[in-house]
Amino acid sequence: MKTPLSVKEAIAKNEDSIEAYAKVQSPEHAAICRTLRHEIGNAMPKATVKIWHGSPVWFVDGNPVVGYNVAGKKVKLLFWNGQALEEPLLEALGKFMAAQVQFADASEIDITTLRRWLKKAKSSIWDYKGLWKKE
Repeated sequence: MKTPLSVKEAIAKNEDSIEAYAKVQSPEHAAICRTLRHEIGNAMPKATVKIWHGSPVWFVDGNPVVGYNVAGKKVKLLFWNGQALEEPLLEALGKFMAAQVQFADASEIDITTLRRWLKKAKSSIWDYKGLWKKE
């Protein structure tokens, strides 16, 4: 049986880095990652997507907007401006404006709700880039 490549190895072989991220996950987590990628990609077709700090993240005008990562038994979907979305299912995270939701199975993803969050997220982008500019 062939050992799956790590994300870094897959990227080095010029595989799609976001798909490479999904490939190294369990089948359950990979299904969640692929569903999220599809929906985020459809909602934000002009966003830049890359592996950032080890996880897939979508950027608009250089600002992180949404991303996901596998942590333990769940996939965490993070919105950098999530607290501003005023959605009760999104849990506040950290000292800035981030909020997240976690999924253990792809069947837990309510596509209608996810699409609403993505629509709000792309129309209310917090300027994270500006936080790090030196004056």
